[in-house]
Amino acid sequence: MTSDNHERETPRSANRPMPPSVPPRPKRVSTHQPAPRPSARPGGEPVVDPTRAMPAQPRSPRPQRQQQRSQQPPSYAPQGRPAAPQRGAAPGQERYEAAAPAAPRPRRRKHRCCTVALVVLAILVALGLWFMVWVNGQINHVDALSGAADTPGETTLIVGSDSREGWDNDDGTEGARTDTIMVLHKPESGPVALISIPRDSYVAIPDHGKNKINAAFSFGGPQLLVETVEGLTGLTMDHYMEIGLTGVEDMVDAVGGVELCYDQDVSDKKSELEWEAGCHMADGETALAFARMRYSDPLGDIGRAERQRQVVAAVSEEILSPSTLLNPAKMIPVTSATLGAFRVDEGTGVMGLASIALDLRAGLGGQAVTGTPPITSLGYGVSGVGSTVLLTEEELPQFWEDIAEGNFDPGEEVGGVN
Repeated sequence: MTSDNHERETPRSANRPMPPSVPPRPKRVSTHQPAPRPSARPGGEPVVDPTRAMPAQPRSPRPQRQQQRSQQPPSYAPQGRPAAPQRGAAPGQERYEAAAPAAPRPRRRKHRCCTVALVVLAILVALGLWFMVWVNGQINHVDALSGAADTPGETTLIVGSDSREGWDNDDGTEGARTDTIMVLHKPESGPVALISIPRDSYVAIPDHGKNKINAAFSFGGPQLLVETVEGLTGLTMDHYMEIGLTGVEDMVDAVGGVELCYDQDVSDKKSELEWEAGCHMADGETALAFARMRYSDPLGDIGRAERQRQVVAAVSEEILSPSTLLNPAKMIPVTSATLGAFRVDEGTGVMGLASIALDLRAGLGGQAVTGTPPITSLGYGVSGVGSTVLLTEEELPQFWEDIAEGNFDPGEEVGGVN
């Protein structure tokens, strides 16, 4: 047994032959014994054995939370924020507090704004409806249209008269005379035209032979005048608008006066116009005399037609200006004065007046065709009739056809004395 035990205690490597150049190394056995370590330090603090493995520490959740936060859309609320550190907490084990939920948006204010806007809109609509009803009740109507077949475009006959027949503010003036006759035509294509027909134009009047055109108004009122103009122009009148020239005073005064220009000194007894050459602010009385004066004008009816268009343009510009339309304190009296100065055909209401106003504004603009029909003579004498304006009859058909079809260039001045 001794020999067997000895063989077992001898390592196997000892039996292996060693290289001749390397002597066998004897096995070294350490005789040093480590001193026992105390289990506690002075003061009772335990001593941790460095040879003992440390317990596994839990992984910090912080990197995972940061990764989650980086993957969330920027609009999401933050996941949390670290709370104040606690005593004895190991590194990486901070306690996180949940983020406060986002405050809800204030919807009550939005609802209030919508409610206020709806209320204001309802008030404006109600005021607009009331204004339209009020305007419709203020319109003066007259039977004027002939009922002839329609022609292309939109045509309005504008007449300046001192007649008071059928008006609410009748002042006892008898008779009916027309100082202004204008044809406002909006073609299907082309510029709007505003053509003045001299009141002394020698034309054929249905059932009354040939006479001055303003005599048609005296013979048969608006209906006969409309038929006479339709026979002269070949255009069917879609609307009729009659302006009392004395009502011009009220309109001009209601807008606070208008600026008018004339480059000659005038002292006219019949119209009572006293004018110094240049541009001046005119009140209602002066504006009316300015529109009616002709005997002191070398151009006679042609010059008067130009001044009448100037007065109408100045008044229209003031009425349609934002300072009037957006100011109820000014718009109501101006509208009342304007409607009091007009008579329109039976079929024209509030919307028809608005359409006429837009066409008239275009007819008074710089792109409109203006002027008179072709004229041969401004002083053509006729026995029993007196001095008349003789129109160039051979040119009239083509002239009115060009007006109807919008063939003239925008801003062109047409007609006049040949």
